[in-house]
Amino acid sequence: MNKSLYAAFIIIFLIFSNSLLAQKKDYRVSVVGFYNLENLFDTVNNPLKNDEEFLPNSARQYNTRIYYDKLDRLSDVISQMGTDVNPDGLAILGVAEVENDTVLKDLVKRPKLKDRKLKICHYDSPDARGIDVGMLYNPKYFSVLFSAPFFVQLPGGSKDAYFTRDVLYVKGLLDGDTMHVFVNHWPSRSGGEERSRPGREAAAQVVKDKVDSILAKSPNAKYIIMGDLNDDPISPSITKVLNAKGKKEDVKANGIYNPWVDMYKRGIGTSPYQDAWGLFDQIMVSNSMLDKNTGGYHFYKQMIFNKEFLVQKTGKYRNYSKRTWSGITYNYGYSDHFPVYIILLKEVQ
Repeated sequence: MNKSLYAAFIIIFLIFSNSLLAQKKDYRVSVVGFYNLENLFDTVNNPLKNDEEFLPNSARQYNTRIYYDKLDRLSDVISQMGTDVNPDGLAILGVAEVENDTVLKDLVKRPKLKDRKLKICHYDSPDARGIDVGMLYNPKYFSVLFSAPFFVQLPGGSKDAYFTRDVLYVKGLLDGDTMHVFVNHWPSRSGGEERSRPGREAAAQVVKDKVDSILAKSPNAKYIIMGDLNDDPISPSITKVLNAKGKKEDVKANGIYNPWVDMYKRGIGTSPYQDAWGLFDQIMVSNSMLDKNTGGYHFYKQMIFNKEFLVQKTGKYRNYSKRTWSGITYNYGYSDHFPVYIILLKEVQ
């Protein structure tokens, strides 16, 4: 090879090498999840809560041994979520079906979670069943600036004799990124999907109104909407009230992206009913979290945590999520819902 050709080869090689180096990026990873803990009650009678079903003298004989076994099982699940992408696991976890802050304090103290020093955000709800939503967070990644419960007024004719769970709103910093988080547990479908639909649409409207007020002041605000919505990704509460879209290209400015639509259409879900999988447990993100170039965290991927040990192997609910109870008999299970989480990435400069 003559000198001129050799020099040209070296120049091309250097340009190609520099191009590869320029393309390589390092990212910081945060994991945000949601988990319906299926009736996580303590064993102490609270006259202000509808907890008689979960007491030592109840038909379930819900005693201290069962309570702590359930806590250990839930902590086992939570301790594993997201650890394949971040050894610290979850930065934020929204939870539903908890009786009070006591059960959450007991949960984060279990052996598999205590070293993470998880913090709690919780308010008592007026829910007729006596259950609330809450949020756990790792202070290494997230710090709370403000939090509040938002009351959901159920419309007459839906379930007007009952109260439902508040929406938990938390504003905080996720590694310096201002993030608005909404934790939900919308009214159930008892009494029929159509009759109960206005209640879920009312809850969705509470979230939408708050999101709109945030965007009015900060158009590029980042927010996350999560919860057991008791509706699937294609239900009107989500597609019409929230106006969430299942394809990124369809999400407009100030819009909401719902990454679970395609999964649902493929028959993948989080909670089965009559041999069909529903996908009630969802985490949605703002349009501002879809652009990788705006700085801070952006959405990367959604996951259902449905490891084999969470699946029922025998009996009536075979191949379902391994629930806590089989009738009134303790099933040594976890929850009737699989937990979900999303992975967020942040470029490290």
